Amino acid sequence: MCTNFTPTQNRAWARQTLGVDLPSDYPPEAYPGYVAPIVVQGHHSGRVACGLARFGLVPPWAKDEKISRHTYNARTETAAQKPSYRHAWSARQYALVLVDDFFEPHYGSGKPVRWRIAQANREPFALAALWERWTDPRTQHTSVSFSLLTVNAGAHPVMRQFHPADDEKRTPVVVAPGHFNAWLGAQPHEAAAWLQQHAMPALEASPAPRP
Repeated sequence: MCTNFTPTQNRAWARQTLGVDLPSDYPPEAYPGYVAPIVVQGHHSGRVACGLARFGLVPPWAKDEKISRHTYNARTETAAQKPSYRHAWSARQYALVLVDDFFEPHYGSGKPVRWRIAQANREPFALAALWERWTDPRTQHTSVSFSLLTVNAGAHPVMRQFHPADDEKRTPVVVAPGHFNAWLGAQPHEAAAWLQQHAMPALEASPAPRP
């Protein structure tokens, strides 16, 4: 489960890698309820765009935004069937969340210590996500939100060490740059094939306790 990450501010990387311009005015760290930059693709035009969306997906049928407290991570194995995510999955609302790193708790000392996970080459990277539009029934205001997709990390050389010993090991999906377009443009029946932990680029982890 991932609840905290650093949205990248590396505009040159975003332009060179994805051909997009980063938006401005988003927090230096993201938690559920915060906005962060995501990249989406228009399936008719093929155009790739980047904008801000709120961390914690709100499905179209929700009466209010409270559900977002529980929908910031989605299991890849069940997202196509779960009520909160199945519309986004079937509508091909796949996204990339652009980050410098993300954080997970390490229990090696017996107590949770925040660790930072980054790409081994120290470059920014992209996490797979589902995005959704929601219209507030009271105000008619429309907002965009997202959920990070996760997979089992029991065999991952880095990610298997996090969370309590008796919890299932999970990791957000880091999408390799060579798979960006394939993921954004995937069909629902093939999307999960691009979200395997063995296809993720090399990661490194180190303690990053709060001051």
